[in-house]
Amino acid sequence: MFETMFRLLRRKYENWLQYKQNLRKKNIKKFYLVDWAETILVALFFALIIREYVIQTSVVPSGSMIPTIEIGDRLFVSKYTYKFRMPERGEIVVFKSPDKDGRDFVKRCIGLPGEKVEIKDGYVLINDVPLILPEVMVQKDQSNYGPVTVPQNSYFMLGDNRPNSRDSRYWGFVPSEDLVGKALFTFFPISRMRELK
Repeated sequence: MFETMFRLLRRKYENWLQYKQNLRKKNIKKFYLVDWAETILVALFFALIIREYVIQTSVVPSGSMIPTIEIGDRLFVSKYTYKFRMPERGEIVVFKSPDKDGRDFVKRCIGLPGEKVEIKDGYVLINDVPLILPEVMVQKDQSNYGPVTVPQNSYFMLGDNRPNSRDSRYWGFVPSEDLVGKALFTFFPISRMRELK
């Protein structure tokens, strides 16, 4: 079946090349017009494939991840990472809004499936052990939350700016089917361009 399909596609492609070659001999202006249209369509096709399955950009609309990510920062998000593995603790994750309003949220993955999460006076405990994320700057608050157990195929997400973040403390766990991808780095504004940890 695949062999027949590839043979058919190859024949169509060879016919297309022959058409362009004949067109070049007959009408050079029309040939260039067709050639440019072909280039634009192929580029658009690959851009759509890349955006859908490989990488996308996101704009951060709120200050919930300050100081790690500022309002208006633009990020590159790897959409394929979580096709091969699930999020790890400490990763910055982009996921669909729990409000189901078509927006994406950006938070840090704190609790993994099956873990007990508790916050005491602003300190996060995972399975009763204080959470330490090296190289991560968090603006702590004095909140208390939980304990709760993260359900299977779900994650507990927190913003780095805890006093000003609506996160899993408010709307609950993020199911794995709502994950969009792993935030890789900020690319704009250029002065804040850096890899995200």
